[in-house]
Amino acid sequence: MSAVQERTVSTDEEGMRLDRWFALHFPQLGFGRLQKLIRTGQVRVDKGRVQTNSRLSAGQVVRVPPVDDPDVVRAPRINEEDAAFLRSLILYEDDEIYVFNKPFGLAVQGGTNTKRHIDGMLKSLPNKKGEAPRLVHRLDRDTSGCLVVAKTHAAASHFGTVFRSRSARKIYWAVVVGNPNPRQGDISCFLAKQATQDGEQMIVVPHGYPGAQHSQTYYSTTDTAGRRFAWVTLKPVTGRTHQLRVHMAQLGNPILGDPRYFNIENWQAPEGLAEGLHLHARRITLPLRSGKKLDVSAPLPPHMQETFDALGFDAARYDAQNVDPEAEA
Repeated sequence: MSAVQERTVSTDEEGMRLDRWFALHFPQLGFGRLQKLIRTGQVRVDKGRVQTNSRLSAGQVVRVPPVDDPDVVRAPRINEEDAAFLRSLILYEDDEIYVFNKPFGLAVQGGTNTKRHIDGMLKSLPNKKGEAPRLVHRLDRDTSGCLVVAKTHAAASHFGTVFRSRSARKIYWAVVVGNPNPRQGDISCFLAKQATQDGEQMIVVPHGYPGAQHSQTYYSTTDTAGRRFAWVTLKPVTGRTHQLRVHMAQLGNPILGDPRYFNIENWQAPEGLAEGLHLHARRITLPLRSGKKLDVSAPLPPHMQETFDALGFDAARYDAQNVDPEAEA
């Protein structure tokens, strides 16, 4: 591009950071050079100076100085195997979002020694503009179930607000050791991160502790297998790291197969129960941009179904759609 351009910010780009807007429209322009163009006033918005992290509003006009290379969006590299795998996980899809049934053991985002993850594979499902879908919430690696992913920036902004405002209703299923007492209630405490040899871990701390964040979960006992195990339905009010796992351990009923927060000494699991964390994001309901309400449920992962069968729990008889832990608490 050899001439100055003036580009109007679209409705879908409302709230987008300026640097990300340039990365979308001019991927050939490096971040360092963009910073220089902004610093020297060659990039302007509505004729005014801006910062790299300035937020754009629909209808604003961005002055784009001459940049090198053709003005085209470079399509992301498509891995057909990743694309096919993600499509096999779809529980719901429309023009704005996917709801995936995330498998047990698959990370949502990358990290140390984590090369295969949902976020990385999303590049293989670009939208009509060539943009990769965006995560709008997270699940632990070993938690299965409903995962919401936005297809556009506007949808990501909307659903990000939905999750931050706690307008999304999430229901989890878990198999725990012992029977919760009382059978239903709520768990409310402050959590903080603590460094360990295995990485960060959440601990229960007093109010006022450095870095402490309030957490709250409603729970209800859906069924029991004698006194040894229970199927618990959980509704998190807040969304702290490892919240449900810490809360059930704090209650004295740790989640079966939890490698980090299982706190029963000399524990020996009976034969017939599957290995792995028994925590599943069963159902999610949330408002769409159209004003309609989305309600999606995910089937149990194989290892939890195996344990349900062994313990005599019937997922078809006691479904999360008929249980509201908050109402019963």
